[in-house]
Amino acid sequence: MELDYKAIGKRVKIARIKADMAQDDLANQVGISAAHMSNIETGKTRVSLTVIVNIANALAISVDDLLCDNVIKTKVQFEKDLAEIVDDCDDYEIRIIRDVAEATKTSLRRDAHLRN
Repeated sequence: MELDYKAIGKRVKIARIKADMAQDDLANQVGISAAHMSNIETGKTRVSLTVIVNIANALAISVDDLLCDNVIKTKVQFEKDLAEIVDDCDDYEIRIIRDVAEATKTSLRRDAHLRN
């Protein structure tokens, strides 16, 4: 299996922004160059496990938060992501999102035989 470094980088960037941290500051805390951090966030470079752990620690998040797009058993992380998506929704928005999610689930289960 090949890791999706773009997905990892995207999650690093999102977590960094949520932590209100500049890219240079995160790079300094992790002990890498700003250019390397930029390449990680854009998915242009492979990131080592050591750097992933250091990034997670610097951002006070779990490694799962960064790697969940690459792991099959990540239901808890994606449930957390969904909760964050709907956290600021009003009643109308949450109702539409629920309807879309239900329709998507129905379609996925109806067409489950197409997965393979």
